[in-house]
Amino acid sequence: MTSYVTRKTPGDTSWFTHDRFGMFIHFGLYAMPARHEWVKTNEKISEEHYDLYFKYFNPDLYDPRDWARQAKAAGMKYVVMTTKHHEGFCLFDSQYTDYKSTNTPCGKDLIKEYVDAFRAEGLRVGFYYSLIDWHHPDFPIDVLHPRRDDADAFEQSQGRDMHKYAEYMRNQVTELLTNYGKIDILWFDFSYDGRDGDGAQSWMKGKGKNDWEADKLIATARSLQPDIIIDNRTDIEQDLWTPEQYQPVKWVTHQETGELVTWEACQTFSGSWGYYRDEQTWKSPEMLIRMLVNTVSCGGNLLMNVGPTSRGYLDYRAEEALKVYADWMKYNSRSIYGCTMAEPEFTAPADCRYTQSVDGSRLYLHMFAYPFAHLRLPGLAGKVKYAQFLHDGSEVLYTEGSIDHFSAKDENGDAGDLILYLPPVKPHTLVPVIELILE
Repeated sequence: MTSYVTRKTPGDTSWFTHDRFGMFIHFGLYAMPARHEWVKTNEKISEEHYDLYFKYFNPDLYDPRDWARQAKAAGMKYVVMTTKHHEGFCLFDSQYTDYKSTNTPCGKDLIKEYVDAFRAEGLRVGFYYSLIDWHHPDFPIDVLHPRRDDADAFEQSQGRDMHKYAEYMRNQVTELLTNYGKIDILWFDFSYDGRDGDGAQSWMKGKGKNDWEADKLIATARSLQPDIIIDNRTDIEQDLWTPEQYQPVKWVTHQETGELVTWEACQTFSGSWGYYRDEQTWKSPEMLIRMLVNTVSCGGNLLMNVGPTSRGYLDYRAEEALKVYADWMKYNSRSIYGCTMAEPEFTAPADCRYTQSVDGSRLYLHMFAYPFAHLRLPGLAGKVKYAQFLHDGSEVLYTEGSIDHFSAKDENGDAGDLILYLPPVKPHTLVPVIELILE
């Protein structure tokens, strides 16, 4: 058995750390301008202009069943979708606001269709819910708000009641966790206490757990769904640590205690979460696979995002990226599911990463760069019963200590090393994996 013990969490994360790979979905009115999900505040768009998106929102090609099929094919085991992003627009039929998808030409509760579609494919279902709301009349203007630079911003913000807004959030979370059956993950986003204005804007204050009344919000969620997993972005520690848009190179640890924590890297196929028509920094196929492998090799999960178009389909670039995962995971998922960081005694060679099954019986070698002829694995002599390529189950031969080759007699190897004998042509897979069955 692998010996890693993580910090205890309020929810049961056992299924989560087994499944390892999920889909994030960012969908909202911002898909219409198609210039980043923060477009309203990035461009300081007026309410009048942003209302045009609400007036004409009609994802007539919305088919979450198709999304679910693609997610399942890609090897994703769970999904988290935006129910409300920072713009305040709700994709569900909330009784507490008129700013919702049922009041647009769309006329549908998009969250209900999403839940039904992904459940039908056997995926676990999660909800993203923004703590920020640039549309709600009681949400005070701050340094992230679209109206922050208005000449009368201070006057606009007077009389706004954060307590009323916190109650609004509790009411909506109650709806989300009551009306859609069992929900596996609640993904709040995000706190920014301390990011205050300066100078003439010194009255603008960032927001954290006290503003959200986060203790009450979390208590509400857990009273309705005791088994739910919740992230830490209310500014109160819960189940998940969520590094965003960077790749941890070691297991994430608790800042105060140093304990290993349950963590999930949330990443995008390109540089934006929402659909961004002209964005050009789409990740290469090799990078996509390496990000998944790197994450699991450090004991984490990967939540990979898609941003559907305003008509409700995944554009060709997102579908191509999902196909990259589908092609690789079809044959190599055994090195991801039920796996974690390898025991410290196993040190991967250069340009390689290890994952290990939780029961400790199998070690998976992922080759980011394919070597010529031989690969030396430190410390594995006498510890391997059998080796095979994972994609096709074909045997990989090996010796211990020294390479059996006439030109390698003087190589300074270690008697404790295992030497793999590799075919000259790299297997037809982006990242070949060798499965080592341990003694």
